[in-house]
Amino acid sequence: MGYYSKMADQTLDLQGLQCPMPILKTKKALAALPKGATIEVLATDPGAQGDFEAYCTQSKNTLVESSESGGIFRFVIRHN
Repeated sequence: MGYYSKMADQTLDLQGLQCPMPILKTKKALAALPKGATIEVLATDPGAQGDFEAYCTQSKNTLVESSESGGIFRFVIRHN
C-alpha cells in the first residue's frame, strides 16, 4: 500500500490481543468515528494481516496502509 503521511484520527494499540479481539475493537472504534476518518491499528497477532484485509473488504472500509516491523503489524483504515 502507499505511504500515508497524514496522522490518523485515532490510534488503537491492540498488541498482545488475539483474534477476534483486534477486529472487534477496531469495528467498535470505527463506528464512533465520522465517515472519512482514519484509524491506525497496532497488533501483534500473526493472523492480523489476513484478518484486517478480509474485514476491510467485508465492511467496505479502505485499508489505506499495511506494514509490519519487528512483529508489530500497523494498519491504517479509512471509515467509509
